[in-house]
Amino acid sequence: MPGLIEQQRFMCAIGGMQTVVAIPRAVPILHSGPGCGVMVTGFFDRAKGYAGGNTAPCSNFTEREVVFGGEEKLENLIRNTYKVLDTDLQVVLTGCTSAIVGDDAAQVTKKFAEEGKPIVFVDTPGFKCSNFEAHDLIVNAVIDQYVDLYAYNHTEKEPGLVNLFATIPYQDPFWKGNLEEFRRILEGIGLRVNLLFGPHSKGVEEWKTIPQASFNILVSPWYGLSIAEHLREKYGTPFYAFPYLPIGGNETTRFLRGVAEFAHLPEERVERFIAQEEKVFYEELDSLATFLLEFRYGLPGFVHILHDASYVIGVSKFLLHETGIVPKEQFVTDNVPEEHHEKIRAEMAKISDKKTIPVFFQPDAGAAQQQIREAAGESAGRGLIIGGGWDKMLARDLKYDFISASLPSPYRLVLTTGYAGYKGGLRLIEDIYGKVLDTYN
Repeated sequence: MPGLIEQQRFMCAIGGMQTVVAIPRAVPILHSGPGCGVMVTGFFDRAKGYAGGNTAPCSNFTEREVVFGGEEKLENLIRNTYKVLDTDLQVVLTGCTSAIVGDDAAQVTKKFAEEGKPIVFVDTPGFKCSNFEAHDLIVNAVIDQYVDLYAYNHTEKEPGLVNLFATIPYQDPFWKGNLEEFRRILEGIGLRVNLLFGPHSKGVEEWKTIPQASFNILVSPWYGLSIAEHLREKYGTPFYAFPYLPIGGNETTRFLRGVAEFAHLPEERVERFIAQEEKVFYEELDSLATFLLEFRYGLPGFVHILHDASYVIGVSKFLLHETGIVPKEQFVTDNVPEEHHEKIRAEMAKISDKKTIPVFFQPDAGAAQQQIREAAGESAGRGLIIGGGWDKMLARDLKYDFISASLPSPYRLVLTTGYAGYKGGLRLIEDIYGKVLDTYN
C-alpha cells in the first residue's frame, strides 16, 4: 500500500528474527544497523527467547561499513558469537543498509557452513517484505541450508508424524498457548507433532525430522503457504490446509475431522476424543446459561476485530455461532498480498447465510479506527473491540468493551494463554465476559 500508514500492526522483514528466536537454542545474527534490533525488541516486548532481544549479535553497521563494506566485520562477529554463545543454530539476517551497499553476506555465511557449522543465511532487508512473509523465507532457508543436510531418507515417511505450521511466533501473542493446544488435540486423535517452535519443541533435532513427516498441517489463510508448498515440492510431503484459527467446539471439531479424513485415521478413536472434548466444552457453556439470561441486556451484542486474517475469520465464526455476539465491520491488519484477498472474503462469506459481514483489508489501523467511529452512530447496544493496545482508547471513547489480543499489547501480559482449540474458546469467553463483569459496581 503506497503512502504512510498509522498504527502499523506488523514489522519489516528483519522482524522475522523472532522466528529464529522461537527455535530453542537458535540465535539470529543481524548484519544491520543497531537500530534494527532495538526496533524489533520494542515492538515484540517480552520476546527475548534464548538469544534474542538486546542480546542478539549485531554487526552495528555504520557509515564506515557503508563506505568500505561490512563483510569482514560480519565474519568476525559470527566467529566470536560461536566463542561466546552456546547455540545449536545460527541464522544470519541482513538489514537495509547491508543490502543496499551490496555486502555478500551469503558468501560469508557459506564459509562457516563449509566448516561444518550449523549456520543459515537469509536476505531480509526491511524494504523486501513484511515479517509475515519473512517468516516463510526464514523457515524455508533453514530447511534448504540446514535440514536438507540430514534428509538422507526423506522418501521414508514416519506414519503419524506431522509438521505443524500454525502461527507466527511472537507476532501472535498467543503462539505458545496455541501451539500447545494444537499438540494436545492432534495427539488426542493419534498423531505425533513436530511443533518446531517454543519450549515444547525439541529444537533443531526436531527440525531434522521434518522430511520424515507423513504430512504437514497448515493453519493459516495465507502465511506459511509457501512453506507447505516448498516441502511438498522438495520432499514430496502432502499438506492439509485449514484457512483460519479454529476456536471453540464447532470449528475445532471441524478441524480435527478434516485432519482425520486427510490422514485416514481410525474413525472410532477420533470420534471418541472429539466426543469427550465437546462434552467438557459444552458443559461449561451450559453452566453459563443463567448468567447469560440474567445479564442479557448488559452483554456485548456486536464486535469489531482488528487482527490478522486467521484471527478475524476464526474469532468471528466463534463469537457468532457460540456466544451470539454479531461480527460487524472486521479489519484484517496484516497487509495480506492481494492474491489472497478473494479467498479470505469467501471464507468470511461462509460465516453466516443471514447477514453479510463487512471485511476490510486495512494495514492502516488508524483508518480502521476511523471507520469504527463512523459506524458507531449506526450501532445499537453494547459493543466489543478485539484488537491491539492502540484500540483501548477507541473502546473507551465509544464506551465499548475491549480485549487486547494483537500487537502491540502493552496492557496485557501473555505467557502461555492461547485462543486455539476447545480450551482456547473457553478462555476467550472468560476474557470477554470477565471484562463485562468488571464494569459492574
